[in-house]
Amino acid sequence: MELRRLTREQARRIAIKAQLLDAKRPADLIKTVERLMFLQLDPTAVIAPSADLIAWSRLGGAYAPAQLKRATEIDRTLFEHLAQPSPTEPGIAMLRPMSDLRLFLADMESWPNRPGSNRAWVKANDGFRRNILDQLGASGPLMSRDIPDTSAVPWASSGWTNDRNVTQMLQILVARGEVAIAGRRGKQRLWDLAERVYPADLTALPAVDAHQIVAERRLQSLGIARPKIVGEAGEPVEVEDTAGEWRLDPAVTGDDFEERTAILSPFDRLIHNRPRAIELFDFDYILEMYKPKAQRRWGYFALPVLHGDRLVGKVDATADRKASILQVHAMHYDVRATPTMNKAIDAELAALADWLQLQRVEVEQPTG
Repeated sequence: MELRRLTREQARRIAIKAQLLDAKRPADLIKTVERLMFLQLDPTAVIAPSADLIAWSRLGGAYAPAQLKRATEIDRTLFEHLAQPSPTEPGIAMLRPMSDLRLFLADMESWPNRPGSNRAWVKANDGFRRNILDQLGASGPLMSRDIPDTSAVPWASSGWTNDRNVTQMLQILVARGEVAIAGRRGKQRLWDLAERVYPADLTALPAVDAHQIVAERRLQSLGIARPKIVGEAGEPVEVEDTAGEWRLDPAVTGDDFEERTAILSPFDRLIHNRPRAIELFDFDYILEMYKPKAQRRWGYFALPVLHGDRLVGKVDATADRKASILQVHAMHYDVRATPTMNKAIDAELAALADWLQLQRVEVEQPTG
């Protein structure tokens, strides 16, 4: 059977609409996170924390960071989750809708029965585990530094986690569903018993059903993706000038696409998968903050720029809060810039500065 074939323009517009980056802006934070599945957390705040920047790029000036804090710490409509966003990606910290917790409860409940060195380490430190649960029960929520290390066997690692016993045990207890992240004090997590954070009336779905729903939701959030990301969710399609099969969310089309310009976080899901960004958008991007300065092409924390259905470049910018300036060091174009494009990008940078409560945008180098 011959597969349905999409043009690259159709595929791009489907991906943009799925990520809520077309002109039809969403109006509600929680519904936005439900559609995106999560907001990635990252401590880097050259412009703003990633979760806030992603939310702003969808909701615009109506969004304020206080909404995110309220949703996680007071209303409990979002929860912090330490997991993999897809089977091909490393684990990250993210905020997910509390309504989706049921999709992950089965994995939490089955954790103690999984084979592996973590299981052996937890078993060897059962007294340590119980001490943490008892202390949280009596005094939580607590930061990790407030919890004494009573481990019998230290955590062994060749990397930065070596001997960080309290943090490792807390993260494992979150994965087991015994502990939850209750909020943050500054950048530090507050840990508490899961029963005080998670709703008591949520029941786990069977793991097989939950995994299928997660795959379908992942495809819905991306619009179009490779099977290795979403499995057999959606329907198979081909995209012009690309090889192999894609999976398409059948509920999304690019027919009524309305374009806008958006400044994106380096962690935005529209560009997070480098091969997909190159295949669909001809857009090559990698976060360069871990590279030596001399090796950076676009800047320490360059922001991808979406204009219409194209990713057109990267903005190297810094929020100088002391001087109240959004400092634009350079604009690196991937396409030929036009007056219309420049005007739209300038307007979006001005909107970003206004949202950051900075007085003005200062441009050092307009093009690059």
